[in-house]
Amino acid sequence: MNTTIESNPLLDRLPKHLKQFIKPQDYSDYTPINQAVWRYVMRKNVDYLSKVAHSSYLEGLKKTGIEIDNIPSMYGMNRILTEIGWAAVAVDGFIPPNAFMEFQAYNVLVIASDIRQLEHIEYTPAPDIIHEGAGHAPIIANPEYAEYLRRFGEIGCKAISSHKDYQMYEAIRLLSILKEAEDTPQSDIDAAEKAVEDLQNNMGELSEMAQIRNLHWWTVEYGLIGTIDNPKIYGAGLLSSIGESAWCMTDNVKKIPYDISAANQSFDITKLQPQLYVTPDFAYLSMVLEEFANKMALRTGGLSGINKLIHSNALGTIELSTGIQISGVFTNVIEEEGKPVYIQTTGKTALSYREKELVGHGTAKHAEGFGSPIGKLKGINLAIEDMSPRDLSAYSITESETVTLEFEGDITVKGEIITGSRNLHGEIILISLKNCTVTHGETILFQPEWGIYDMAVGKKAISAFSGPADVNSFDLISHLPSSKTIKAKHSAERDDLEVLYQTIRNIRETKDMQTSLAPIFKKLRFNHPNDWLLAVEITELLKDRNEPQLPQEIMVYLDQLKVKRPEVAHLIAGGLDLILEKEKV
Repeated sequence: MNTTIESNPLLDRLPKHLKQFIKPQDYSDYTPINQAVWRYVMRKNVDYLSKVAHSSYLEGLKKTGIEIDNIPSMYGMNRILTEIGWAAVAVDGFIPPNAFMEFQAYNVLVIASDIRQLEHIEYTPAPDIIHEGAGHAPIIANPEYAEYLRRFGEIGCKAISSHKDYQMYEAIRLLSILKEAEDTPQSDIDAAEKAVEDLQNNMGELSEMAQIRNLHWWTVEYGLIGTIDNPKIYGAGLLSSIGESAWCMTDNVKKIPYDISAANQSFDITKLQPQLYVTPDFAYLSMVLEEFANKMALRTGGLSGINKLIHSNALGTIELSTGIQISGVFTNVIEEEGKPVYIQTTGKTALSYREKELVGHGTAKHAEGFGSPIGKLKGINLAIEDMSPRDLSAYSITESETVTLEFEGDITVKGEIITGSRNLHGEIILISLKNCTVTHGETILFQPEWGIYDMAVGKKAISAFSGPADVNSFDLISHLPSSKTIKAKHSAERDDLEVLYQTIRNIRETKDMQTSLAPIFKKLRFNHPNDWLLAVEITELLKDRNEPQLPQEIMVYLDQLKVKRPEVAHLIAGGLDLILEKEKV
């Protein structure tokens, strides 16, 4: 098994916590049947999507070097994607939404390297290389769309989740794995579907992450572009689904002008979408994204943003007006007249400025948590950060002075100042005190026995976002999904069928006109009477061959299969149509 991961400059700059999701793509894992599935989908896509997809799609296929006949390799894709400023990595199925979007922010396309089973050739709820490689990769060759995708990742990875979002991620991941795996008991699928449904019905108010995931779904995955009356496909979920790409163009699917309201429209990954959103152009996508970002705690901060972090029960960051950033798990906020006057974290906390940890203020220093007042001193209009050296001296906010700082909201800090730290603009961002007591009314928030008290300085919280300010401050290499993708089972019957597929593949690739196809079809008909795709591939090779009876035999076989397996009748017809169209050209 190949366990190496090809790298390049774009991948080299990824932080360690993202690299934990990357797995090697072992190309030898792809079987002849896998290759046939890829080829069928790509041939159908290129034929049909040339009529209904945005023009960038077919152009992108050429630019990214994605071939119709062969599943792409990460090495080959990266070599070509680098030319348009992107890279690709292989992962195991769904990864957490924040991580997925952060990869995008680094111009890295996340590709689930598994491929759907033949039984799910039209659509699979599980991410696979057809969805990612044939759906996402070609469209990012459009510069305006690529920038939208990067910007979406940059903003999206800062979105604050609720504690139920991760439960939903795990539930959807498990459901997608079970539905794609062969021979999964229906009872297991039913239980997984019920778990997802129960969570969907009890999510409460949508978190920022849930909302931005909705925007991602209705644009990046299932977006249409153009006009309501004549839309074109650009969403990867549609581009990679030969079933839904046709369904979505019918009147059965409601077409809605895209706007920010899509953030509140939920979706079901296991069903055909009942409605889709149409953007007039790619530039409009970025406009809506900015409109949404302006409402995020990332840009609004304040009490609302702090409360979002508290409710998330996850690592997050608050940035104060001086630029100091406090990263940790926020557990409490004291408010006064709708404004935060004191914030508190529990457990490991780090202080940063401009995404760089302040020297001496990492998690080792603040291992038990961190608390600090926010706001102005009581009765003084001038905030500490705006005070000149003369002002600071007048209020005894200088080294070695014992001070009593009474903040608005009845927060009092009393102790001896040791030192202060300033930002690049000369504003004080941190004051350290010893023999310090901090109170809120009669409640003690910090006492001298606890050691040095470090007080962050800022008159307001200007930003609150998911994750740490400095990714190196915390050990983020801890992702352990509760479920893993299930590989196809091996059997003597399956192995025999794989040999037949490989034989036909070899004949096609070497342009072998001597080997008779009749014995191969005979083995297929007697040993694998339910397989349809290989019979279609054999039919494709019969042109210019002197085997006059074989086409008729195969047509009879396929007609019988259509009756025996009506669920694949349209797939058989679609494959034969491609052959007939090719012969007409």
